[in-house]
Amino acid sequence: MAMVAPGYLRPQESGPVSAEQDRAIAAACPGLTVKITTTAPIDDPLWGPAYFIGTGFATDQRLRHQASSGGVISVLLVHALETGLVDFVVQTAADPLVPTGNHTVVSTSYEDIFNAAGSRYATSAPLAGLEDWLARPGRFAFVGKPCDVSALRARAAADPRIAEKVPLMLAFFCAGIPSAAGNGRILDRLGVKREDVASFRYRGDGWPGFATATLKDGTTCRMSYADSWGQILSKEVQFRCKICPDAVGGSADIACADAWYGDDRGYPSFEEQDGRSLVMARTGIGAALLKEARAAGRLETTPLDIGEIIKMQPHQARRKRQILSRLAAMAVAGRPVPRYRGMKLWAAAARENPLDQARSFVGLVRRLIQGRA
Repeated sequence: MAMVAPGYLRPQESGPVSAEQDRAIAAACPGLTVKITTTAPIDDPLWGPAYFIGTGFATDQRLRHQASSGGVISVLLVHALETGLVDFVVQTAADPLVPTGNHTVVSTSYEDIFNAAGSRYATSAPLAGLEDWLARPGRFAFVGKPCDVSALRARAAADPRIAEKVPLMLAFFCAGIPSAAGNGRILDRLGVKREDVASFRYRGDGWPGFATATLKDGTTCRMSYADSWGQILSKEVQFRCKICPDAVGGSADIACADAWYGDDRGYPSFEEQDGRSLVMARTGIGAALLKEARAAGRLETTPLDIGEIIKMQPHQARRKRQILSRLAAMAVAGRPVPRYRGMKLWAAAARENPLDQARSFVGLVRRLIQGRA
């Protein structure tokens, strides 16, 4: 994977690709195809499959505070390690060489999980080292973006090692991947030079926490989540993310998100509070893990009616409702259209206001023709 302007990771061919390899890539690449199959009792057009829906948080207050919301993913990883379900965890953490960037790490202890906790709004490619993780002794949990987990599920259909070696796949709701240039704009807004930054965190250390640059002299500069994401990074999201049908991690065993509290207008409030996660167990394996972690006292959860999620994640709902109109716009503009299966796109589209659906279609056709998408 190589960085290309304005700061996105893209695959580069490093050698000849056989026809068989090309077919394998096409079958697993989430840029081309996304497919979800489920036997879950709930399969909602907006929020996907579920055995359990609730809110929750880690009872470990240190971990809960370090994480981006309630620390549920982190505490589940700790539980999986300490009970022997897995021997290590493959996840994304801050790159020590590029503080605003990411790299993939192997975690084997509580402290490893703690140090990697917190959302990282930068490019990542945790599956680039898949062959290395599969060759390593032991079984592992995988944590990634919804597209990463979708790719791993798809690859498992052709590679039996994955089912054997990866008993747990976790994801988080994803609003899209911003460019590295966008990350640089946060530093510019903070008035700090890139070479002076020792570490950088986008979220966490509270909920939602602040985008915080720690400089080499020990001083810190910070920006609110509403400004860092809402004013800068959200405007830098790559186009593929805007037509993602599964930004809610439907292929994962468990997917988590911010369980924002709504304000008086019904929109999420970003005032600092104790962290709270939205938790969706999407497979029987995920539901069993949640039950074990609750019984062990590591986790507290409260069941949630699925209709409440839209109050916490309104932007995710709107994107899913408009995916079909965006795909239609791509077809009209002569662009390749990804293949999406098992995600109830027609049912989701039926929940959108027809006028908003039309605006979505016409607006994207215009941007595509003008070369702005």
